[in-house]
Amino acid sequence: MFRKILGWAAIAFAVYYLATDPQGAASFVTGSLHLLRSAAGALGRFLGDLRHA
Repeated sequence: MFRKILGWAAIAFAVYYLATDPQGAASFVTGSLHLLRSAAGALGRFLGDLRHA
C-alpha cells in the first residue's frame, strides 16, 4: 500500500515538474539517458575485457 502511494506521489511530482519547468525536465531526461548510455558502454567494455582475458 505504501509503495503504491509513493509511486503515485512520484508520478504527480514528475507531472508537476514537467508543467512548471519543461526545459529543466527535458534537461534532466537528457542527462539521465546520457548516464544510462555511458553505463551500458562501460559494462559492455568490462564484459568484453573479461571474455578476452
